[in-house]
Amino acid sequence: MRVLLATAGSRGDVEPFFSLASALREAGHVVRVAAPEDPDAGRDVDVVSLGVSFAELGRAVADIGGMRAFREHIRPAMRTMLGRVVDEAVNWQPDVIVAHPKLLTVPVVAEHLGVPYLTVELTPVLTPTGEFPAAGVLNRSFGPAINRLSYRAAAVGERMFRADIRAARQRLGLSGTQNLAPPSGSLVAVSPTLLPRPADWPATAHLTGDWSRQPSPEGNLDTAVRDFAAGEAPYLYAGFGSMRGGDAATRAEAIVDGGRRAGLRVLLATGWGGLEPPQRCLGGDVLVVSSVPHDVVLPRAAVAIHHGGAGTVHAAARAGTPSVLVPFLADQPFWARLLHRSGLTGPPLDRDRLTADRVHAAIADAADRRPAVDRVAERMRAENGPATAAAVIARITASTGGS
Repeated sequence: MRVLLATAGSRGDVEPFFSLASALREAGHVVRVAAPEDPDAGRDVDVVSLGVSFAELGRAVADIGGMRAFREHIRPAMRTMLGRVVDEAVNWQPDVIVAHPKLLTVPVVAEHLGVPYLTVELTPVLTPTGEFPAAGVLNRSFGPAINRLSYRAAAVGERMFRADIRAARQRLGLSGTQNLAPPSGSLVAVSPTLLPRPADWPATAHLTGDWSRQPSPEGNLDTAVRDFAAGEAPYLYAGFGSMRGGDAATRAEAIVDGGRRAGLRVLLATGWGGLEPPQRCLGGDVLVVSSVPHDVVLPRAAVAIHHGGAGTVHAAARAGTPSVLVPFLADQPFWARLLHRSGLTGPPLDRDRLTADRVHAAIADAADRRPAVDRVAERMRAENGPATAAAVIARITASTGGS
């Protein structure tokens, strides 16, 4: 079976697809990944670029913001990716396409090729349920009816890029309706330990477990990070990934000072600019890097302070590392609420109101939650989301007449 995996976004949107690619290869399938061209996207699988760097896009959007950012940067980037994914699918002729929902032309090229496609939900945003609202749409539950309606927000993207979808149909010689054909299924890459399957989900929604990052090759590890993580004194990990905005220097200083008050060394990952520690707060007990492999640093960390993106939430929980969440946007408040209700974290901290006192108190609270986090970690380590997803893909492709 030839499987085209297509994704768009920052690191958290890309790395799970490489984990799935490895599982599909282990099951004997031929896999190609279409992904952004950021340097950290490459792995030992067949990869093609969709022609957009999300790191550069993120910096450009942050500098201007608003409708100008959409007009000058986001729309052109989307147009490039929506065209490239069509080209790659037509050229490679897969038996099935598994795609991030941002890639709105995948249903069009799947129709043209006569192959099934599946969508991927790295966080619950597409499959309606009355139990909770779509992540990133509403900040709390408003009851079953409103919760279900919130999932219609996903259709906004289709309307915003209707011209690109129409252009793809015309280029492929397809006539008739512009409405996107429904997928053969949805792969929800979320741990059932953290989010039990809603009772009202359809059978086409497959809660596979998250697609955790493959272990980092030992030879690729930064020596400073490896040595810091191997040190005897306990440390705090802090990182906000692709998030940026607000006073990144004050935020970083509060985390460093709060960690020191708790008797911890501090490993600070600056990411795309969410943390910018001033020189006055640095010292021998602080290591500042741009990014780190979570599978190496989280299992050894006493606590992790992070933005609450789906990937980091799952990585920390699986590692048995208590978290302090500082959500910025999108699905992050969803995960902050879920983990707080589950007793795995305390209340989330406001990214713009971090102080050393608040950070210190949150670290103490997180340490008290370690027994609950350990129980969750034990259950999550028994899950194999990529292998489960690979089996679902093979079953659906076979049932629809694919290879």
